[in-house]
Amino acid sequence: MLKVKICGITNAEDAKLAMDLGADALGFIFYEKSPRYINPIKAGAIIESLPAFIQKIGVFVNSEIESVYQIFNEAGLSYTQMHGDESPDYCAELSVPYIKAFRVNTGFETKLVSKFNCNTFLMDAYSKHFYGGTGETFNWDLAARAKKYGNLILAGGLNPKNVLEAISIVQPYAVDISSGVEVSPGKKDEQKMRLLFKKINEFRLKS
Repeated sequence: MLKVKICGITNAEDAKLAMDLGADALGFIFYEKSPRYINPIKAGAIIESLPAFIQKIGVFVNSEIESVYQIFNEAGLSYTQMHGDESPDYCAELSVPYIKAFRVNTGFETKLVSKFNCNTFLMDAYSKHFYGGTGETFNWDLAARAKKYGNLILAGGLNPKNVLEAISIVQPYAVDISSGVEVSPGKKDEQKMRLLFKKINEFRLKS
């Protein structure tokens, strides 16, 4: 069954709403330059209130490995998501579960995914200035071709209007939504969230 990750969680109310609507995972961004950054202690307080079946994923960008370990333990994460320019060697050193994110532009080669030893990976739209959360989509055909390398999480500009089209084309393991259900960076829009899950849950019932 298709899984759903809601990313950019910054407060307990949005975490609870996402969970109640049917999210399988929540993403917490520990990249300080992001408008959706959350302090690890605050994230830990939110995570502590969540049930065990919700996956808690920390998003990191070009962080020192020791910093990743510290926040992983401090916040009580289930997984880390490497969303920067981390190399295969860097990821091979990690001793915590990780998801590698790939920022996809027109020249992206899907075989790059095979260089990382992870069975779950994420594909997001490339931006010269931002590491995710841009609201931009990318060529979904590239994502469909990359599925052979493992469990694909599709991100990048997904929202209630286009999510079913994206799912139909890519048939991913999971979708990751952040800016597409926000009223402002880091604050979710309840109406958009409810519409998103209404469409996804109808799809889940049919599949």
